Order: sequence, then C-alpha cells, then structure tokens
Amino acid sequence: MTSKKLVNSVAGCADDALAGLVACNPNLQLLQGHRVALRSDLDSLKGQVALLSGGGSGHEPAHAGFIGKGMLTGVIAGAVFTSPAVGSILAAIRAVAQAGTVGTLLIVKNYTGDRLNFGLAREQARAEGIPVEMVVIGDDSAFTVLKKAGRRGLCGTVLIHKVAGALAEAGVGLEEITDRVSEVAKAMGTLGLSLSSCSVPGSKPTFELSADEVELGLGIHGEAGVRRIKMATADEIVELMLDHMTSSSNMSHVPVQSGSSVVLMVNNLGGLSFLELGIIADAAVRSLEGRGVKIARALVGTFMSALEMPGISLTLLLVDEPLLKLIDAETTASAWPNVAKVLVTGRKRCRAAPAKPLEAPDSTAAGGAASKQMVLVLERVCATLLGLEGHLNALDRAAGDGDCGSTHSCAARAIQGWLKEGPPPASPAQLLSKLSLLLLEKMGGSSGALYGLFLTAAAQPLKAKTDLPAWSAAMDAGLEAMQKYGKAAPGDRTMLDSLWAAGQELQAWKSPGANLQILTKAVKVEKMRLTWAPRPASECMGQGWVWQE
Repeated sequence: MTSKKLVNSVAGCADDALAGLVACNPNLQLLQGHRVALRSDLDSLKGQVALLSGGGSGHEPAHAGFIGKGMLTGVIAGAVFTSPAVGSILAAIRAVAQAGTVGTLLIVKNYTGDRLNFGLAREQARAEGIPVEMVVIGDDSAFTVLKKAGRRGLCGTVLIHKVAGALAEAGVGLEEITDRVSEVAKAMGTLGLSLSSCSVPGSKPTFELSADEVELGLGIHGEAGVRRIKMATADEIVELMLDHMTSSSNMSHVPVQSGSSVVLMVNNLGGLSFLELGIIADAAVRSLEGRGVKIARALVGTFMSALEMPGISLTLLLVDEPLLKLIDAETTASAWPNVAKVLVTGRKRCRAAPAKPLEAPDSTAAGGAASKQMVLVLERVCATLLGLEGHLNALDRAAGDGDCGSTHSCAARAIQGWLKEGPPPASPAQLLSKLSLLLLEKMGGSSGALYGLFLTAAAQPLKAKTDLPAWSAAMDAGLEAMQKYGKAAPGDRTMLDSLWAAGQELQAWKSPGANLQILTKAVKVEKMRLTWAPRPASECMGQGWVWQE
C-alpha cells in the first residue's frame, strides 16, 4: 500500500520543498530554471572559495538547511533519493564562479549517482577554465569488510560542511581546504539503525521489518544494513552500535579509544520522537564516557534524515583543539544547532535541590492537649473514609472510573501511618501544610492535587491567628485555590459543591459572638450535598473535574 504524504504532487514535491525553504529564509535564493539554492549574498563572496554540495531530496534539512555564512555556498537537489542533474550542478558552479569566487569545492556523499553526476559537472567546469575540486565523503562504519564502492556517505558529511565552511570563511585556499577536509573525513564514522522503513512519495515502504526487529547499519535511502537484531532497550542498542563502530576488527571503524576526544552527533533519521532522541543521546553520552572517551561537543537533532524513517544514526569525529575551533566557528546556516562552546565531559550536570525553608517554631508543644485532640479528629476521619471505601467506589462508577473510595482510603492509610510516627504539629497552619504534602505525595491523581491545593491555601490565614474568623478565612482561601486551578465553580456538581456549602455556613464565624455550634450546621449541610446523584462525566467536560465524593 502506498504511504500517505502531504504533497501537492509526487513529481513536484522536491521543487515545492526547496521553494518553501527559500520562501521562509531571506538568506537563500533559487537559481532560475534549476533545483538549486544559493546564498542570497553571493556577490559578497568575491575572493573566497565556494562550497557546493547536494544529492537527492528526502534528507532534509540536509543539504539546503546548511547553506549560510560559515557553511555551504549552495546546494543542488535531485528528486527524492535521486542524484541531481549534471546540468544543474554545472549551473551552480558557473553561478558562484561568475560571482567572483576563486574556486569551488564540491562536497559529495559516496553514492554512485552522486559521484558520476558531480564528477561529470566538475570536468565540464574545469574544461571551461573554472577551478573546481571534489571530495567524496564516506563515513559509514557499518561494513566490517570494505566493499569496492567504499563507505557510504552519511550524516558525518554535515560536519565536513562545517569544517570546510569555517576554512573558506577564514580565506583558506581551495587546495588546502580540499586536503584538510579529506584528512578530517578519515577520522570520522557513522552508524545508522532503524525501527522500520521509510517510503518515497507515491511508493510503498522500501523494506519490511518484523515487529520485534531493528535494522543495524542501513543507509539513508533504506539500503540494507549489516544485520537485523531483536528489539532491545535504548541503552543496549546504543552500546551495540558503539561497539560496532569502534571495534578494531571492523575495517570501517573509528579509532576511538580511552582518552580520545570526539564530537558526537545523534541524528534523527526523520520519524523518531524527540523523547526517544533524548533517551538515545543520554545513553550515548553515558556509554562513551564509561569507555573513557571525552565528548568535546554533542549535537542532537535532525541533520540528515531519510524521509519519515523512525531511526537514528550516531556519528563520532575525532577532534583536537584546532579542529574544534572550526566546528565552533560562527555560521548563519539555519539547520546548524546553537551548540555551547564548552566541553560536554567533565561539566557539572546536576544542581543540588534547594533546601526546604525553616519552619517557624511551634508555639504549642507537640503532644499537648491540642495535638492529642487533632489526633482523635484525624483518626475518626480516616476510619470513616476506610469504612466508606466500597460505597464511594460504587457511587463513582456511575460517573467516573470507580476508584474514588480507593483513592480516599489510600489517603486515610497514609495519614494513619504518619500519625504513628509521632504526634502531629499542634499549630493548625503547620498541621494543614503537613497534611497537604502528605496527600500530594500519597493520594495522587486530581484528588490529591485538589486537596493539596485546598490545605496549602487554607494554612496561610492560620499562621497569624487561630480564632474562629481565621478558620473561616482559611476555608475561603482553600475554596478560592480550588476554583482558581481546578476551574470548577459552585453548582457545577463537582467535589467543590459540598465544601462550598459548608464554607458559606462558616461565614458566620466572622461575626462577633460566633461559636462552634455553627460547625455542626456546616457539617449537616455538607452531608446533604453528598446525597446528590453524581453528574455523568460526559456532561462535565470542560468544567474542571468530575464530582467524586
């Protein structure tokens, strides 16, 4: 079955994609009549070496995303997974030459079509008197025995763009840039792994994998890898990849050993989630540092994709300080990440958690009469909740997931366990604060958060006074917090309704001569509210949380 793609047409998708990039980037221009993107400030490059690269489309952001000061001068794009036309490559060479550049370096990934077409364009340009050199990048570390065609060009090519761009920006000549990037390419390797295939627009997936298989060492067009392995954890996958890339028995290995300094690239092949990419990056850093390898820089993102392929590639480049300065050099290329110019290895990655603020001393001794009374109240509340577990679950099944009783029983057991550890604070403010933290940690779900909000807010008015008006103010503060963050209002038939009714009765505590009898009336009103039938969850959408009592 042909895969779905958001394109206007299969035939025009490569042109449309390049046009979209240029339309949104004032630093780029299209070369009329060709699928070529160039720097819009081309005329400012007189006396410099021009850098051209390219290949088939479908590897975005490579290569056009790396056009800019300090990287590529221009890119020639083919159709999806197809080498660009010789005529377009030659037109790009002529365009940069006519702008006054002193020579052109073609940076080409090692694929037969790219070598042939860029090579032919180079020969034609040289016949016209234009100085042109070409470097073919093969950084694939998959094959243990080298094939006649050599190593495939993969994501490491982007690092070559960066090094060559920094050299060209510094005014280095064509021959020297060619020699230096050729040496850099020898100290680099890339290995890919995919969870499944990609599909060219208008076509079926390029290959099939079983649900429990992954492909190790595949190319960026879906070419076969070295083997298929069983699905494993991210740590195990990364360990296997790094073992393969650095093994001396592998003819295409990167000679990385303990004490080596490297640039690490963790590349998304197109369809991997950012969550997975972060997990892979963490595993790669831990594995390399565990081997004694120093990570100078780590680049994580999508640099050279294979359409929507869910997979990754890891690139290792051996670096010294001079090479690192070229990697760090400024560039305006939109797809190059803003990498901090500091060593990854050896950096402190964790900040100590802030100390908890000191609590005000409890003016009433713990274990005193007030503290003992609070224990009795809390034990009664807990026993009541535990006894109602089944009933509350049954009520909740009519409107929700049927776990209300279980959730409140969990909270009750947590409070009982806490009381066994020692007498609670006698200060009402400290007691409510402690209960808030306990419910947030042990109760969980929206109920834990809501009760935590209520108790945290209610504790504040009780810090200054603990008379009846202060308790009424505490109730008001708790209800206000629940409404503010829970987004329910009185009458929405949520857990707020019964508390709100009780709060209204407690307003009488703010009047002179009020007594505790008002509390009895408030409890009765709350019980009446709790007899209401719960509202179906489907009717409560967008109104906060469903009634749970």
